[in-house]
Amino acid sequence: MPHYVRAYVPGGSYFFTVALLDRRRGLLTENIAALREAFRVIRRQRPFRIEAIVVLPDHLHCIWTLPQGNTDFSTRWRLIKGRFSRTVVPMEWRSQRRVHKKERGIWQRRFWEHLIRDEKDLAAHVDYIHCNPARHGWVRQVIDWPHSSFHRYARLGVYPPDWAMAGDLRGFDLEGNRERRVTLR
Repeated sequence: MPHYVRAYVPGGSYFFTVALLDRRRGLLTENIAALREAFRVIRRQRPFRIEAIVVLPDHLHCIWTLPQGNTDFSTRWRLIKGRFSRTVVPMEWRSQRRVHKKERGIWQRRFWEHLIRDEKDLAAHVDYIHCNPARHGWVRQVIDWPHSSFHRYARLGVYPPDWAMAGDLRGFDLEGNRERRVTLR
């Protein structure tokens, strides 16, 4: 059995990738209102700040900042996934293991997490999140994707509205240097 090592820093900021089990389904954008409600409810119960987010049909990326003294992002994800899953009509195939554990077959069991190290790391991950719909070919311009915090960042003047068109996405792989500074609120 794999041993997952998670970086737990109280009050830390984390980049997450969370994906559907069946990546061919578009459940997240088809049920965006239910996903937003799951986030709203769980954030009221267990507060955290969403620094950046993008929701694609089959996965999402986001950056959260947890409250001071708190490291429990895993429970938050379990609760968000569970609440969302209860709103989706059961149509998915489930393995015997999932049936035995009374799990739906909607989400991949695990999620990917990365502790944000500094402002440069934050800026690179925010850029990665926001350009993701164009990288996947869903839109030509980042601003055209409706399920993204890019719109908030553009309103605040962090990005120009025409930032990152699909033909100009080289270097958005979390390794590039960014001249613009993104700071946590």
